[in-house]
Amino acid sequence: MDKTAFTTRMNAGKVLVSDGATGTNLQMRGLPRGATAELWVLEQPEEIMRLEREFIEAGADLILTCTFGGTTPRLEHYGLAERAAEINRKAVDLARRAAAGTQVLVAGSIGPTGKLLKPLGPLDEAGAVAAFASQAGWLADAGVDFLVIETQFDLGEAKAAIQGVRSVTDLPVVCSFSYDRGVRTMMGVKPAQAGRELADLGVDMLGINCGRSLEENLANLKELKAAELAPETTPGVSLPLWFKPNAGMPRLDEHGDPTYDVTPETMGQLAAQWVTAGAQVVGGCCGTSPEHLRQIVLAVK
Repeated sequence: MDKTAFTTRMNAGKVLVSDGATGTNLQMRGLPRGATAELWVLEQPEEIMRLEREFIEAGADLILTCTFGGTTPRLEHYGLAERAAEINRKAVDLARRAAAGTQVLVAGSIGPTGKLLKPLGPLDEAGAVAAFASQAGWLADAGVDFLVIETQFDLGEAKAAIQGVRSVTDLPVVCSFSYDRGVRTMMGVKPAQAGRELADLGVDMLGINCGRSLEENLANLKELKAAELAPETTPGVSLPLWFKPNAGMPRLDEHGDPTYDVTPETMGQLAAQWVTAGAQVVGGCCGTSPEHLRQIVLAVK
């Protein structure tokens, strides 16, 4: 773990390439339909490492741990809550081993809890903060370089995640929203709104991941960039931006499995626009294979 490596590269103005999708790639490799990817951290660790190494070979500068669903509330749904600490720590170890001998950074992935906050759902704010604090603590203790709070859609849950993370670690933090309703999240949040609400809460980078289409995600990136969000601690210095769009919306093939129509070549052709629009870290979300990522790398480096 190097608490300064990510921040140093960001401050140097380097464009970094993140990895691609975890869940959808593992599904294509045999992860049972309906199973959480974290199950394979325990049962098929070599497949997790194989995918991570393929992203590194494609040119990724950083990889995310297979812990998107690693909060205790989310793992409860799969009967894995009692193994939450083990899953998170082992996922970091797998990523570290995959990146051994390289300069690739390891980011701890933190996704939503899978439960809405009260009054819309069963989870209260204190419970959410505690769940995120626990996961962040496991990831930090296991040796990640920074943390990525990703695929957020609710400002209340995102704030709880940041509060929980900041209560246990001073590692750099990215917070990224998913605009699955085009230019808004499912809770109606727009990119500039999310940025304004979060810029002063101790995040080091704001971002966009997943979503509905590459075109809409690019529009969202431009809106976030135009807001020129700067924390009060560093007025005039806008936060860097993180951008991992998905390879379009999935459709089901004849076997009922999801497929993505955006080709690696198409994604690569568009990637330079993401950097021009202001993204300093680029990569891909759902449907983004190692070959997609290779084309992104060729476009931006």
